[in-house]
Amino acid sequence: MAEPSTMKTSILAVDVRKIGRLEAIANTNDLLDDFEIELDDTTPDARNLKKAACQLRSSSTAVAFPTETVYGLGGDATRSESVQSIFRAKARPADNPLIVHFASLKLLRDILSVGRQQNSVVKSDSDHDPIPAIYHSLIRKFWPGPLTIILPNPAQSPLATEVTAGLSTFGARMPGHILALALINLANVPIAAPSANASTKPSPTAAEHVMYDLNGRIETIIDGGPCDVGVESTVVDGLSDPPLILRPGGISIEQLRECPGWSNVQIGYKNVAENGSKPVAPGMKYRHYSPKANVILLEAGSGPPSMSELEQYAGSQSRLGLIRTKRWHLDIKDEVTPISLAPLQPHVSGTNFGHDETHHQGFARLLATLQSVKEPRKALRKYELLTGSSTLSLFDISLGPSTPDIARGIFAALRELDSQGVHSIIVEGIYDGEGDCAAAIMNRLRKASEIKIASCEQGQKG
Repeated sequence: MAEPSTMKTSILAVDVRKIGRLEAIANTNDLLDDFEIELDDTTPDARNLKKAACQLRSSSTAVAFPTETVYGLGGDATRSESVQSIFRAKARPADNPLIVHFASLKLLRDILSVGRQQNSVVKSDSDHDPIPAIYHSLIRKFWPGPLTIILPNPAQSPLATEVTAGLSTFGARMPGHILALALINLANVPIAAPSANASTKPSPTAAEHVMYDLNGRIETIIDGGPCDVGVESTVVDGLSDPPLILRPGGISIEQLRECPGWSNVQIGYKNVAENGSKPVAPGMKYRHYSPKANVILLEAGSGPPSMSELEQYAGSQSRLGLIRTKRWHLDIKDEVTPISLAPLQPHVSGTNFGHDETHHQGFARLLATLQSVKEPRKALRKYELLTGSSTLSLFDISLGPSTPDIARGIFAALRELDSQGVHSIIVEGIYDGEGDCAAAIMNRLRKASEIKIASCEQGQKG
């Protein structure tokens, strides 16, 4: 693929609380409520958002914008030249399909209904709803949010062929981020958007990550602050029997199994990268999420590295990165065992990422939690460890024991340590069977790792 031409890249700051009136309108006749936005053109935030929406709708250059998962790189999904700009900017393989983002069920139904005889109004509880019934319970519970559903692509589909990579299906999602929804709403077109990073690099969870990777390759980055979830959406295929999870993400398998029709959902994403088959969803085939430094992943239960292992992985420059999560304790005064296991703490989970599912659903839920996005925890500390006659520079980031905090911070931590010029990054893995987003975290880390050290328990399980 040819290198993208150099262009001036600008960051446009947008505070979603300053763009105008945002309102959720109850709609008992459909799967979701409705979302209305009235821009306040007197604010620079609203003007920046309108500028980006116009660029999405009419230009052939992709726009980077925040979602609740990671920053996305969007283009009009109905125009080939717009979608091609995404592939050029990312240097993305052409057989890797894109997820299409929507701000309303009406726009999604319009895509699915092309070529059909239909009434002017499609009711969600009707047999004529083009959205397959298997997805209705998921849409009610998780949209807008970090969930992508696989849908049949109509024979006369308006989607650009590059979106589907030649498949008969496409992935659709409604992002759980007010700014992203407002942007798509204003553009009034479906937006194809993978993560806004250079292909194979760690996913971006802040605007500066996008600028680092794509400076000179795109014109506009909307800075809406850090992402709340930190790992991409879960991708599910309800067209298969049994239903499959094609990519783990912000919605766990346990959450899916609570929904009608999904009690028997199975994992469908293992070993796809090795067998050479065509990916049905993003993230299934190619190496992803990798910094320049070597990543050494120590699976949960394998124990922390010894001093001799730290020396080995630090390379000739004696510079080493360390990402700690749930149990590793660092004592730089201990010259024999600087990293030890702390006592096992009660499981710190959380799967809703700020969503108040008890009192609100749909767009009303998003508006109720507009102030709740947390900054990722990623305090970097540098230590000098004495290793015999030499000194090892150790760059340490502790993400803490909370699984959601680990998800929010893991990509940023990989990028931060990479920027320090370390030879390798050692990562403390977490157990991925706890019923939360741990499966998504470990899926990304395994794809990023050059070396994976399994625990004894995993070896026994096979």
